[in-house]
Amino acid sequence: METETIYHFVGIKGSGMSALALILHGKGYKVQGSDVETYFFTQKGLDDAGILILPFDEANIKPGLTIIAGNAFSDSHEEIAKAKEMGLTVVRYHTFIGELIKNYTSVAITGSHGKTSTTGLLSHVLGGIEPTSYLIGDGTGFGREDAEFFVLEACEYRRHFLAYSPDYAIITNIDFDHPDYYQDIDDVFSAFDTFSSQVKKGIIACGEDAHVRELKGKYPVTFYGFDESNDVVAKNLTKDTTGSSFDVEINGEFYGHFEIPSFGTHNVLNSLAVITFCWLEGLDKEKVAAELKTFSGVKRRFSERSISDMVVIDDYAHHPSEIKATLDAARQKYPSKEIIAIFQPHTFTRTVALLDEFAESLDLADVVYLCDIFGSVREHDGQVSIQDLANKVKKGAEVLQVSNMSPLLKYHDAVAIFMGAGDVQKFEKAYEELLSHSMPTKN
Repeated sequence: METETIYHFVGIKGSGMSALALILHGKGYKVQGSDVETYFFTQKGLDDAGILILPFDEANIKPGLTIIAGNAFSDSHEEIAKAKEMGLTVVRYHTFIGELIKNYTSVAITGSHGKTSTTGLLSHVLGGIEPTSYLIGDGTGFGREDAEFFVLEACEYRRHFLAYSPDYAIITNIDFDHPDYYQDIDDVFSAFDTFSSQVKKGIIACGEDAHVRELKGKYPVTFYGFDESNDVVAKNLTKDTTGSSFDVEINGEFYGHFEIPSFGTHNVLNSLAVITFCWLEGLDKEKVAAELKTFSGVKRRFSERSISDMVVIDDYAHHPSEIKATLDAARQKYPSKEIIAIFQPHTFTRTVALLDEFAESLDLADVVYLCDIFGSVREHDGQVSIQDLANKVKKGAEVLQVSNMSPLLKYHDAVAIFMGAGDVQKFEKAYEELLSHSMPTKN
């Protein structure tokens, strides 16, 4: 890759694409891109870096560009088609990443859930100790020319992560998701099994997950978890309203005491994965412990703000397992407050495939509200409606319209959690505006 190369990203606002653009920008390359004109939270970093974002138009494609194509866009997209017609180099996002990481000690974080949070945590901890470049699925990317490590989020969708052969892999769990592509849990497992066979040095895997336990990777697997059967074990766990603390034993011997300012059992497991990697790489455990204490989280994962007497939380949870984890975290931090779940399902295929599981997970909240199903670029309607999910929720669920969020105004001194991977934030924004206007004025 020559420094005068200009990289043009087709779909630059995608979470992985925007992160990769920031990495290449940080390494000194010229970067630009195109996308729809709608504002996405991922573009803030691009704007801050001064990276040019153009509306989609085949006129954007000019001689001398190297095209990085987002996975959401087919070869028939006007810009990709034009680039191929002009004979320009067109590289798919995951293929480009697969080549890029060969220059570093790379660690890919994958799993059906928890990828982004764990990638963010490892990037923070490792970046505070050694020169590190990283790519996080919340749109955050950072590149430095002297980096020794490369931390990346590796997505299993359409088996895209099979483009990677990292030195290490962290596998958080294996669950049935993306039913528009995977046939069943066995199909999902086969993808993870193939991926694990491509890892060069070692796999760090959550031993609490039954499917993960079945992996037969070519290289050694180090299991982490709470059960004594794991190689790296969390013990003496204490959870309170300020976070969690625990001891770690490795191969039956005390290793160290760690504290994290995050909530929920899943975040303890994520921390164990990071501790395990740092142990395998021989990093100073005292430095690791210090970095763990200062992690503030990633975008759209339990992001909180207080308005009036309400706590409003924004979270990307869009699978039943993720909803359970988010509600578990809220119960830990706010044990005495009423928990209100406002959920927008993401894709019709996922909603119909996991309808009962969604209802079961939402029943863990005190009150449930639902927003209309958000389709994807590949689907606009399906064989399920939001009312079908509402009917399954045992405690009942009301369907909200963005034009009328007033049903939520009856709650006070409570926690409202907006969850979803679509545009649930527009419901959250409408509620926050309503809440701000309804705040009592001070004399």
